[in-house]
Amino acid sequence: MRPALKQGLHWFGCTLAIAGVMFVIMHLYNFSADIDVSRFGTGTWLGIIAFSWIYGLANLMLAMAWWNLLEHFQVTVSGRWAIKTYGMTQLAKYTPGNIFHLAGRQAVGMAAGLPGWPMAKSAVGELGLLSVAGAPFAILVLPRWLPLFPLTWAALAFACTISTIALAVWQYCGASAVRAFGWHCGFLAVSGLLFAGLVGLLADNLNSLLVIELCGAYILAWLIGLVTPGAPAGAGVRELALLFFFKGVIGETDLLMAVILGRVITVVGDLGFFGFTSLLKKRDSTP
Repeated sequence: MRPALKQGLHWFGCTLAIAGVMFVIMHLYNFSADIDVSRFGTGTWLGIIAFSWIYGLANLMLAMAWWNLLEHFQVTVSGRWAIKTYGMTQLAKYTPGNIFHLAGRQAVGMAAGLPGWPMAKSAVGELGLLSVAGAPFAILVLPRWLPLFPLTWAALAFACTISTIALAVWQYCGASAVRAFGWHCGFLAVSGLLFAGLVGLLADNLNSLLVIELCGAYILAWLIGLVTPGAPAGAGVRELALLFFFKGVIGETDLLMAVILGRVITVVGDLGFFGFTSLLKKRDSTP
């Protein structure tokens, strides 16, 4: 690769990272106007801070999944480089278009001398595996609309579906791909449980059955946002879907506040993960 092209790709990736930070700050500013902080006690604030930390750490699962996908497409890099690159470019998903985190990752990888076509295939594979991992969570929401389909059946069907998909991925794609699928499932499960825990902080008498349904609905709403073209990080689409799923089940004020705070937690978590990966030393994070 010519030095000028390599330098241009490097600056392109850096520009997208900076743009992502700016859009994250704008998101936080817009959300702050909709949050009534007077209703929150110390326990609620501590819970929100803890959830933000957990979500930020959960991003490591996404980075590890991408690392395994690179391995599947025969791109050999160190784990630290994959984590650093993923974290430094991930904030670009908040820019309009919902693709610039992928473009930034591609640019950084090619600037580091990695082959472009396998890098592009890893991005497509990531979107495909995330969608496949998220789809079974819709089963957990079925009891909300099908009273004759109990939640125990839904949980069993969910576990069987995940196991079947994992077996198929291992059979047709290999060990690296099934490890990536496992990391994606883990990230989605943590994300859904965090949203259910947030609703539990705000609403009264949240039972365990509703927690499972909330987890499934959150991931289904996340998946709808993922596949919606042009929505930065699914902004607006995910929130609208959640309000539709649980309107009348949870108090409207509590649900709306949970939806807003849920977005704040994910944004702060992504920002924290960006800060963590930016501290990784370059010499320890080369391909």
